[in-house]
Amino acid sequence: MPRQSRETPTDHVFAALSHPVRRDLLSALLDGPETAQSLADRYAMARPSVAEHLKVLRDVGLVSERQAGRNRFYSLTPEPLTLLREWLEPYEQFWRGRVSRLATLLEMDASHD
Repeated sequence: MPRQSRETPTDHVFAALSHPVRRDLLSALLDGPETAQSLADRYAMARPSVAEHLKVLRDVGLVSERQAGRNRFYSLTPEPLTLLREWLEPYEQFWRGRVSRLATLLEMDASHD
C-alpha cells in the first residue's frame, strides 16, 4: 500500500536548504548578523532575489530578522537544523555499523597474512 505524502517541518527545512544560495546565506550568517544589503552584495543578483531567499529561510525558522532604522539584520537560528540531525541519525548509525564491520573484516584479513 502506498504511503500518503504529508509534508512535515523537516520537509520544509530540506526544501529551504535545497538551493545553494540559501545554504551559502546560512554559511555567511555563521559569523554573526548581516544586513540584507551586505548579504545581497555577495551575489550577482538583484537584492529582491536575495530577499526572496531570505524569506524562505525565515519562513522555516532558519534565520531571524530584526529591523534597525532603515536596515534589516538577519541572524542564523539553527534550531530547525536539529530536525535534520534527528532525521539523519538512523542513516548515520547504519553507516557506522557498516564501517565498523568492514574494519573488523579488514583486521581479520590482515591477521591472516
